[in-house]
Amino acid sequence: MIKWTKQLNATFGASFLWLICLIYFTQGFRSFVWTAISYQLKDNLNLSPSASQFVSSVAFFPWSIKPLYGILSDCIPIKGRKRIPYLVIATVLSLVPWFILGLNSTLRDSRGHLMVFLTVQNLGSAMADVVVDAMIAEAVRYDRASFAGDLQSISWSAMALGGICGSLLGGYALSNLQIGAIFLLFSVLPSIQLLSCCFVEENSVTSKVLPEDSIVRDSHMNGSTLDEDSPLTKNSQNSTRRRKKGKKNGKSRAVNTSKSKILEKGDSLALQLFRSLKEAIYDLGRAFRQPMILRSMSWFFLAHITVPNLSTVIFYYQTEVLKLEASFLGTARVVGWSGLMVGTFIYNRHLKYMTLRRILMCAHIGLTFLNLLEMAVVSRTNIAFGVSDKIMVLFGSALADGINQFKFMPFLILSGQLCPPGIEGTLFALFMSINNLGTTVGSFVGAGLASVLNIDSGSFDNLFLGIMIQTLCNFIPIAFLFLIPKEATGLST
Repeated sequence: MIKWTKQLNATFGASFLWLICLIYFTQGFRSFVWTAISYQLKDNLNLSPSASQFVSSVAFFPWSIKPLYGILSDCIPIKGRKRIPYLVIATVLSLVPWFILGLNSTLRDSRGHLMVFLTVQNLGSAMADVVVDAMIAEAVRYDRASFAGDLQSISWSAMALGGICGSLLGGYALSNLQIGAIFLLFSVLPSIQLLSCCFVEENSVTSKVLPEDSIVRDSHMNGSTLDEDSPLTKNSQNSTRRRKKGKKNGKSRAVNTSKSKILEKGDSLALQLFRSLKEAIYDLGRAFRQPMILRSMSWFFLAHITVPNLSTVIFYYQTEVLKLEASFLGTARVVGWSGLMVGTFIYNRHLKYMTLRRILMCAHIGLTFLNLLEMAVVSRTNIAFGVSDKIMVLFGSALADGINQFKFMPFLILSGQLCPPGIEGTLFALFMSINNLGTTVGSFVGAGLASVLNIDSGSFDNLFLGIMIQTLCNFIPIAFLFLIPKEATGLST
């Protein structure tokens, strides 16, 4: 373990690893403050489940437009740097709303104002997430590609640790502190993150020029993940042969290239931006022509929108019918984050060579079992067998997060390996945005299902039927597993 840590430190640098871990820890620690937000919407603002779901969906909308932040950071350097300046901006956006809401009770007691500030805060968090994903994708290029799984494991472990700490302290804080104090306490982490940005060095980028050997380097980067007979590799090899043929006039071409660079330096900022955006869109389109990317993302999107999300209704049921207090729900989230950590370890140790189809099929079968546990709680079957509600909720929370990690880890690693150079932020952001958009659509589908079944605060008679429908819907994504390339794993294709 010590040897492994020293190796990572020597490869990436202590300041880089610290910043990565801090950002992911902060993302996980958001459970500390969002537990308070859930109760603020439910108890202080007296919102119904559907209204609470609407506020949350609007507030989390910035997570669905992450490609915009990726394009900005990829194509518009600030003082010659593409990552750290945007990370600073993102940190400020995520810091200021908590500070203002912590000091002004009038703003946090207004649904409209609260929704606006939460949206701005999520804008900063989503932008930071895009930038750090791009930094990780850039860090594992070429000779460091073998560390892709290690960096992802460290990142997710840091987020899980943050989630555990946030969940443990969140329930206690909600029972002993004013909500304003909770907001102010959480703002400490973004403040440390802002300070840490000053210690990470980043190479200056004077202008975004597409290198002549970009496709060759892209092919080399994908060499660890693509077979020699794959379409992308063949295209790369054909491009290489065309380049070699064109180098017969190497001298004149070098002159033309030099002239091109001189002209590019003299171009206006708008023209350079247009060229950068054009190159990014071209590279993005070339990446999405890979069946591994297009078909896999299509499946993940369908898996979200075809399964209704009833999490908000379940939260209201747990607090109003089961009478579970905030401190216990915080403990349940701790168990859930522990399940995420265990899922990360199991995947990285035993499942990373298993095909995606098999992993995803097993995951959805596991989610079906989880729904059966929820049906047992709603029907009170667990009480008949002497199993308490708290045990069922704790076990279900750990199972849900562990299973979801089995679904997400392999595709994250695969995505990082297939990102073409120069558009890491954009492509990673697009992956996550499609995933987040699917989650949002699934939440609206769940809210619609709850409305049709007349499931509302204080009226949970049809909740059992709602969960049964959700259970059956878990088999729909299994029917679309043919979209996932048969040979795809988290490490190779």
